[in-house]
Amino acid sequence: MNAKQMNAVLSKYKTPFYVFDIKALRDRIDHIRSSMPAGVAICYAIKANTFIVNEICDHADKFEVCSPGELSICLQQGIPAEKLVISGVYKTPEVFEELFEANIPIGCYTAESTVQFDLLRGLAHKHKRRIKLLLRLSSGNQFGMDEAEVERIIAEHSGDEYVSIIGIQYFSGTQKTSLKKFQREIDHLDEFMAELEEKFGFKSEELEFGTGFPVSYFEGEKTDEEALFKGFFEILLSMKYKAKLSLEIGRSIAACCGSYFTSVVDAKTNKDQNYAIMDGGMHQLVYFGQFMAMKKPFLEVLPSRDTGEEKEWNLCGSLCTANDILVKQLPVRDLHIGDTVVFKNTGAYCPTEGISLFLSRDLPRVILLGEDGSITSVREPIDTYEFNLSKYERN
Repeated sequence: MNAKQMNAVLSKYKTPFYVFDIKALRDRIDHIRSSMPAGVAICYAIKANTFIVNEICDHADKFEVCSPGELSICLQQGIPAEKLVISGVYKTPEVFEELFEANIPIGCYTAESTVQFDLLRGLAHKHKRRIKLLLRLSSGNQFGMDEAEVERIIAEHSGDEYVSIIGIQYFSGTQKTSLKKFQREIDHLDEFMAELEEKFGFKSEELEFGTGFPVSYFEGEKTDEEALFKGFFEILLSMKYKAKLSLEIGRSIAACCGSYFTSVVDAKTNKDQNYAIMDGGMHQLVYFGQFMAMKKPFLEVLPSRDTGEEKEWNLCGSLCTANDILVKQLPVRDLHIGDTVVFKNTGAYCPTEGISLFLSRDLPRVILLGEDGSITSVREPIDTYEFNLSKYERN
């Protein structure tokens, strides 16, 4: 967003709010795709940001959903069901019963456990629906299944009449910068898929890999993204087992498109420390790796002033907790009540990971900035309570 666009939004809406820049979002996907080998698919994990799925329907090959709510959002937004990968650590039986009864042509399901596999297989047979399925291989945590369990399912069910097991899903973490770790993971998957074919005659048609590509949120963080992309995609090209590759990406796609606007509503000095109280706070803005404002995020203060005394300000949110500090010792020239701070790179997770109901503050407005410069509010501020003093008037 440029200064003109930021001021246009501020003139129309009261803070706090989020703005998602659709051009920046689409340019980001195009950039990632241009770095990838031909034929590799992009699967957008919508948990990173559910407000933008309709804007990238034609830019992402697949959409991974992990809850009934995310599924509902995608279907309401008109995302083709064939593009959906239904994942998640808990698959609610009642919801999936309804899903199969509705005969919605979901592109692919994943199984995180034997319980999930049995649920999906049982529903497929009950409703006589053929489904495609990825088995999630664990990287050593609570997600997915270990190699022995994956092998057992394939040995017993790879020729199932209604469940077509098409391959493996794997995700090991986030904010990953180590090419050596990527190499170890890909080598392991390469060998494991070859073993499945050797032992059981099972041909893995597809590998969905969660990249966990990093995002720089704070000043001083340096990741040579181009070198990381180049090295990672060279690792993919070196794989001996040739399956169709899908990369599940969320944070790395959505982070750059978001800005969070919050304004100064109070200012004071306590024991030589300057404090600016904001109308937003940590309940709406959570950065990966942020801890008591020990790091400084990328931000901009509006309006920008070239004159006046520069002071260091602690930016604090509107919650009644000492933890609600967004930035410490931020140098600002001539800060006033009413000034706005724009936090950058907030397009992924920041709108949803905060403790949004603490102190029962409103949920913030969400705005889309279109490629044509249009400004559209896609979520009005949501009251977490009904504040109406007239109800309490005494006769």
